Amino acid sequence: MARQKLKTHSGAAKRFHKTGTGKFMRRKAGLRHILTSKTPKQKSRLNDSVVVAKPERSALARMLPYL
Repeated sequence: MARQKLKTHSGAAKRFHKTGTGKFMRRKAGLRHILTSKTPKQKSRLNDSVVVAKPERSALARMLPYL
């Protein structure tokens, strides 16, 4: 008997992507509004992506089974 397919969490799929080595990447928070009070240096540092912390990896792997 065929096993039921798992559904990808669409909200998580929009926010995270997987690297070639299998790590999950995410965007940094704080770059949406109230940008006038932030320095250019601060805004530039918020631009890049970072690796997701270890405690969240297993939950993400369940939400994104085919990513």
